Amino acid sequence: MCGCRQGRGAEAMRVIVTRPTNEARQWVNAFSEGGFDAVALPLIGVLPPPDPAAVVAAWERLHTFDAVMFVSGNAVDHFFALKPSPALEFADDGAIKPRAFVTGPGSLSALKRAQVDVSLIDMPDRDAGQFDSEALWAVVSHRVHAGYRVLVVRGAGSTAPSDPGGNGDGRDWFADQVRAAGGIVEFVVSYQRRPPRLLASELAMVRDAAVDGSVWLFSSSEAIGNLVAVSPDQSWSRAKAVVTHPRIAQAARSAGFSVVCESRPTLAALMASIESIA
Repeated sequence: MCGCRQGRGAEAMRVIVTRPTNEARQWVNAFSEGGFDAVALPLIGVLPPPDPAAVVAAWERLHTFDAVMFVSGNAVDHFFALKPSPALEFADDGAIKPRAFVTGPGSLSALKRAQVDVSLIDMPDRDAGQFDSEALWAVVSHRVHAGYRVLVVRGAGSTAPSDPGGNGDGRDWFADQVRAAGGIVEFVVSYQRRPPRLLASELAMVRDAAVDGSVWLFSSSEAIGNLVAVSPDQSWSRAKAVVTHPRIAQAARSAGFSVVCESRPTLAALMASIESIA
């Protein structure tokens, strides 16, 4: 999928992991164990929601939904952080049994940490070509019918103002499919994303990594936008990127990255893609 030449291997390759802090730490550890020189440079900050009461209210109405779609692991973590006590659970042996929809393994792991019954979770097959809304819809579309109620749990972005109605922002493709099938969609914001606040040393690393052969790892178009914003005069014509989705690849190319390699967002696939552009 990269169309790049096979390189010299992982041993001398520096990888810049741009995911939010908690996720970046996990990926840095995994890449380091794989023999890469992995460095965390979170390009998206994550904060609690602007309206915690709205999240609590969503919990209190959880029994009215047929499914809850979580857009990310952060959406899961921050939603469950505000779970009232006592509260109804995602459990197959209780009175409430909404399905939990997620697009990929990261969100699945977050649901497992929250002790959600795995029998109530729907996600794309681990061998799916992409982990995205389209792949999720292919799995769950048969469940959705007229009157089917879905709560979408997502974030408020760093590059656009939050919806004053509390809907947050993000791609609405999945919600549009639910509505087209006769379903009903509501949104709740469980976390906020903000631009990074980089130290002088981190800005120096940005300048170096733009030209020294480092590989930038992006799993979000917003991270690329934030990178360009914090280094507006930087040329990316000598920079390399591995990305986890075609939409992110387009954002990287638009930013000026000279080498952009698309990869499935699994550790093995990412390592192979990084090696391919070494």
